[in-house]
Amino acid sequence: MEIRVGIGYDSHRLAPGSGLRLGGVFVPHDRSAVAHSDGDVLLHAVIDAILGALAQGDIGEHFPDNDPSNKGRNSCEMLAEIWEKARIAGWQVGNLDCTIFAERPRLGTVKEQIRRSLARLLDSEVSRINVKAKTGEGVGPIGREELIAAEVAVLLLRETG
Repeated sequence: MEIRVGIGYDSHRLAPGSGLRLGGVFVPHDRSAVAHSDGDVLLHAVIDAILGALAQGDIGEHFPDNDPSNKGRNSCEMLAEIWEKARIAGWQVGNLDCTIFAERPRLGTVKEQIRRSLARLLDSEVSRINVKAKTGEGVGPIGREELIAAEVAVLLLRETG
């Protein structure tokens, strides 16, 4: 069995808006991510973690923000494109551990929905996916609600012949 580990991180500035996309789930909120794509900070970190495990660069190399075709692009589509390549190469998720850093909204009520969304997007069992949420406790750009961030660790597995 071949094992690979990847770590991903992403952050986006926040501005007045109508909500956030997190792990493919829309979360109503009075702020939105400022981003070239749909601003799903969690999926961007997941993509980077997978790309890291596969030694395939980073999200900016695959989906440059200066490419007009990526303007407003759905991050679920970006993840599907990357995951399809990994899946065809025989990779599966061993586990995915995610942390979202945001002062608000409180994510306790949507974490399970985000887990299910990630499991569906990655052809994985929900039991292999974990989502945690942390605040900035009123300190720094996260605590002042200027920024949202996500950090992800992924373990990928592949049978060897």
